[in-house]
Amino acid sequence: MSEVLRVEKVSMAFGNFYALRKVDLVVNAGERRAIIGPNGAGKSTLFNTIAGQHRPTEGRIYLAGKEMTGFRPDQMWSHGLARTFQRNQLFLGLTVWENVDLACAARRQGLFGFRSGSAAGDSEIACLLANVHLGERASVAVRNLAYGEQRQLELALALAGSPSILLLDEPTAGMSPAETESMVALMSDLPREITLLIVEHDMDVVFSLADSITVLHLGEVLAFGTPTEIQDNKQVREVYMGTQGRR
Repeated sequence: MSEVLRVEKVSMAFGNFYALRKVDLVVNAGERRAIIGPNGAGKSTLFNTIAGQHRPTEGRIYLAGKEMTGFRPDQMWSHGLARTFQRNQLFLGLTVWENVDLACAARRQGLFGFRSGSAAGDSEIACLLANVHLGERASVAVRNLAYGEQRQLELALALAGSPSILLLDEPTAGMSPAETESMVALMSDLPREITLLIVEHDMDVVFSLADSITVLHLGEVLAFGTPTEIQDNKQVREVYMGTQGRR
């Protein structure tokens, strides 16, 4: 199975504080990997470092075998890595359709290529919206969407870049149980051609989606394994899930 992402001995320091210490991570094409850990474990820092928001203090990052250490977010995006954020990054005054059109135009020729209006472009936008169950909301201003719908739209914007690997940062944070169920279904239905790397606090979401799980603790990798192996790991139960764990 081919590697799509490799993180080698990555450390990230902010002054004298190390948020990450020599983290190793290998994600294979088509894999659905969850990153979990208690607050302060370094999950968001790892995501930001992989995506190019931070340049690692030490270590190397590779995408599909090519070293990308220190590349900017737009460069990572152009090489097939897309991400969502804990807080929505949307144009609230534009419609759902216009937001997706902007994302598609940015992939083709930069933001100033907004609204090509071509039949092929319109078909692509319609397909993206249908895939996230927003086809009937295309003309609605984003500020008038329910919160869960805004999260669905952000997923469509990430998919507009045709990524080979998609980083999902707390995709169900702040959602109601019904919204969470809907988002989990959307993520489950994504094609396996898209590799998923997910940071998520909701363990029901993690165990329903992940093929494998990496556990961070105090900026270091504490454990790696299948969902069953992580559930049965005594160290993980002690530092993250409580001594009783989940069965």
